[in-house]
This record gives sequence, C-alpha cells and structure tokens, in this order.
Amino acid sequence: MFGTRIRIHFDYILILLIIPIIVMSSFLLNETSQTLLFRQLSYTFLGLFIFLFVFFVPFRSLYMLVTVFYVVCIALLLAVEFVGTVNLGAKRWISIGGFSLQPSEPVKVAVVLFLAHYIHNNPPPKEGYGWIDFGKISFFILLPFVLILIEPDLGSAIIVLAMGYGMLFIIGVHKKILITLVVSALIFSPIAFKFVLKPYQVTRIMNLVTGNTSTQVQQSLIAVGSGGLVGKDYDNATQANLKFLPVATSDFIFAHFAERFGFIGSLVLIALYIGIVVHLLSFCFLDSDDYFLKVIASCLAMLFFVYTSVNIAMTIELAPVVGIPLPLFSYGGSSFITFIILIAMFENAITFRFNTFANQGGNRFMLSRMKSR
Repeated sequence: MFGTRIRIHFDYILILLIIPIIVMSSFLLNETSQTLLFRQLSYTFLGLFIFLFVFFVPFRSLYMLVTVFYVVCIALLLAVEFVGTVNLGAKRWISIGGFSLQPSEPVKVAVVLFLAHYIHNNPPPKEGYGWIDFGKISFFILLPFVLILIEPDLGSAIIVLAMGYGMLFIIGVHKKILITLVVSALIFSPIAFKFVLKPYQVTRIMNLVTGNTSTQVQQSLIAVGSGGLVGKDYDNATQANLKFLPVATSDFIFAHFAERFGFIGSLVLIALYIGIVVHLLSFCFLDSDDYFLKVIASCLAMLFFVYTSVNIAMTIELAPVVGIPLPLFSYGGSSFITFIILIAMFENAITFRFNTFANQGGNRFMLSRMKSR
C-alpha cells in the first residue's frame, strides 16, 4: 500500500522538468572546470540523499517542531548581527569551526513550512483574508525579511518577501487589501529608496536607469548577443573561455549558456522554468481544502519565478545585479540544496495527502467526491 501510494501520487512531471536543467548545467561546468563539475556533482548526490530523507518526513504532523525550527532560524538571523562573519562588505554568515552557515537559506524553508501549517489551520474565508489575519501572516513574513535586509542581503530579502506575499495573494486576500498595498507601495517606494537601501544598492539601481552599467553586465550582454540564433561551439565561445565574462558559472551562467546555445537554446531553458512554475501553480487548484499543499506549491512556484526572472533580467540589463543564482543551474551548494529540500517537501505534500487527511479526520474530501458521483 505504501509503495503503491508513492507510485500513484508522486509527481514525476516536476522531476522530468528539473533533470534537463541539472544536465545542461553539468555540461557547462564540465567545459569550464572539471573541479567545479565534481563539486557540483557532489552537491547533486548529496541533494539526492537529502531529498530521500526529507521526502519521508511527516511534515503535516510536526506543527510544534516546525514552529521551533522557525524560531531557531530567526534566532540565527539575529545572531548574524552579533557573531556573523563579514565577507565582501556584508555580514551574512555564521562560522562554527571550519563550517559556515548562511541563515538566509534555511529560513526560506522555515517560512514555507510555518506558513503551510498556520494557513492550513487558519484557512481564509471565501472573500479572502481580512486585515487582522493578513497582519498576523505578514508579521511572520516581514520579520525574516527585515533581519535579512539589515545584513545587508537585498536579493535574499526580496526573495522572502516575494515568496511570502506571492503565496498569500494566491491563497486568498481581500481585494481591498490588495488595492491598499499597491497604492501604499507607489507612495512609499521613494521613501524606501532614499532611507532604506544602502548607497551601493542605490548606485546599482541608478546605473541601471541611466544605462551606466558595470563591466560585468556589459560583458554579459556581449555574450548573450554573440550567441546568435543557435550559439557557438566551444572554441569560439570566447566570452566565457577567455574569462571576459565574470562569474560565468554562477550569477552570469545564463549569459554563458546563451553564448553556447544561442537564442533557441535560451528559449528551451526558459520554457523549462515556465513549465515548472505553471505546473506547480496547477496544484493550488487540485484540492480546495488542502491549504498545506497549496502553500508549499505556491511558495515553490514563486521562488522559481523570482530567482529565474531576476537572474536572467540582470544578465540582459533589465534588473540591477543582486547576486541571485539561476535555480538548480548556477554553480553552488546552498541554493541548490535549499531547492532540493523544498521540492522534496512538495513531493511529500502531494504524495501523502490522502493518507494524512484520513488520519486527521479530514476524509471529508473523499466523502464529498463520493457524494458527487
């Protein structure tokens, strides 16, 4: 019965959309550096074991542990301010012996799990959340957002904000709140630009607006444009091979990919990401009562959308450079493992949803389906 449930309800489509992304990333890393390839493959195999472990964790019944996990992650973000390690002008890491932890990564998992439990236990009314419930949920989103922004890490802070509120508006918020927030954002954006952002962040935005882009972005644009329709072979891909393109394996890996595989290859890669986002969002309408699944699916969809759109936009001079990697494609372990954990959580939520409902007395879904027949 257990194996049958996994075989029937496990979402294979998402895995099939992800595999080509990881394979194409490995191909580029192999051309760039065998060392980086082996490291990324080690992250991939580690991610596989983590996936298998996380997949079998009964998250739906671990409300207290999830709450503790959220509190611990907030405490780690607070600890960064006092015992954090400074690197490149930002204090984002905590060093313990020879191990470094960036708390902004696990906090994304903590926020998703905590909101999934909270909203599942406090579902929105038909017209959407009102101001009181909206304020409560906003607190759990804004707290990590502010702590990450203080580090400063504008990229991760924006991701937490976009993920949380993107999910919240998909789940359901009263339209009056949406209108109020849009108007408030338009009014207070200039204030935030003046008093909240750091000087270097303001400089990046102004450079984007005025067209005075950095050498990084200029080389990225050359790489993307030189790829043409079908791309260049390895020997002629000079931007990446001759090191003109900076961080060609991480932040600007899309430009590297565009130079090698051109416009058509870029369209294929973007189509895979669009397919992932649309596929995940489809699960928000699978069962109107399963808000646990809705929250995880919508949060993961928002993460893929924000990471992908911002990363690609900054490589083609449509967004300031904020150091956001391309999901499961850029070289690096932190973001890769975070996405693997969230994907495992989603697969867990979709695979074991019927069994959980029965254990919680939530078999009303099955009964409603039987009555409708």
